[in-house]
Amino acid sequence: MTSVRAVLIDIDGVLTVSWKPLPGAVEALRALRAAGLGVALVTNTTSRTRASIAETLSAAGFEVGAEDVLTAPAVTAARLAERFPGARCTLLNDGDIAADLGGITLVEEGADVVVVGGAGPGFDYAALNRAFGELQRGARLVAMHRNLYWRTEDGLQLDSGAFLVGLERAARVEAEVTGKPSRAFFEAALARLDVDAEAALMVGDDIESDVLAAQRAGLTGVLVKTGKYRPETHEDASGTPDHVVDSFADVPGLLGLGPV
Repeated sequence: MTSVRAVLIDIDGVLTVSWKPLPGAVEALRALRAAGLGVALVTNTTSRTRASIAETLSAAGFEVGAEDVLTAPAVTAARLAERFPGARCTLLNDGDIAADLGGITLVEEGADVVVVGGAGPGFDYAALNRAFGELQRGARLVAMHRNLYWRTEDGLQLDSGAFLVGLERAARVEAEVTGKPSRAFFEAALARLDVDAEAALMVGDDIESDVLAAQRAGLTGVLVKTGKYRPETHEDASGTPDHVVDSFADVPGLLGLGPV
């Protein structure tokens, strides 16, 4: 662990739940920065922009700026520009993320690409059926993530991965995923930090999308038992995390920095 130069950190369920800091998380992040480690907050959150996330975290006591945050929408915008330059895109998402989709042409109909973000009240029948219609007419399907649920202070909430499976089966297409667990997402974060995968740690509460996906990309994976963590999901996972800790507050100790 002495070779670690940077830490990638999921936000929801690791640093916060419903945007409220988890115990010891603020102090732990401060300890990582004090040790000179590079930090990137990597999230599949699709309801807020990078600037909004940074502002909310800063108000909660975390020492972060927008430049520290890498979101699925931001990576998706870059991927769309690369793979489908000039494409007309229909966005199915709950929340205003237009600022992180700069350069992408958004339309209500006649789309070349259907882009699926995060679920919420906007994921009603009409919206899903409109996306289904675009897919039947030949549009490609791009998903920011495949998360089935996330945790709030009210418990687990259904996310867009559950709806994505239905769209794929109904339209007989397969989505290209741009956020976690895609390898490209982790590579984008590593490029920002200018570190190799072997020198980076990924800390997350989702064993498949955060931890095992990062390990497949060459990073060291750390699973925390907060957020969406569930013992049965851990037991049934497709692999074994490199490390398992109770919370993000334990990460400085894992790195030999001492307790926070």
